[in-house]
Amino acid sequence: MKINYLVIPLIALATAVLGSHFTSQGMDWYETLSRPGFTPPGGIIGTVWTVIYILSAISALIVWNKFSRNKRFLWISALFMINAVLNFFWCYLFFAAHLIGAAIIEMLALEATVLALMILVWPRSRFAAFLLAPYAGWVIFATYLAYSIWALNS
Repeated sequence: MKINYLVIPLIALATAVLGSHFTSQGMDWYETLSRPGFTPPGGIIGTVWTVIYILSAISALIVWNKFSRNKRFLWISALFMINAVLNFFWCYLFFAAHLIGAAIIEMLALEATVLALMILVWPRSRFAAFLLAPYAGWVIFATYLAYSIWALNS
């Protein structure tokens, strides 16, 4: 068995666990916030993120196994890692630190990494790029949701 089949899913799992840790720290605070009517229930949000982590790990595995070890591969690998850090750091900013405005700005950087990954991966594996599309869409939605929460509570 190749070690990447263990390491890449573990990185995705670690990202999810760290994000969940920070999210759980702020749930009492979050429940006191005014939220727009289109806010999905927590169970839906958790399910969507679970699917995103799985799809992202599959995309990363395709990249790792299929791409030549060149400059593009290094950029893509770095972006996957930066993306993971931005992913759980958003949870920290929003839920643990209660910095909604900073979380919105940070989420724009998160979206930029997802789009950059899709663009860089596309020429070599359209499927791996396509697997990141739900992530890009969800981050756009989540950014709008966070902005709406910020507007309602400012």
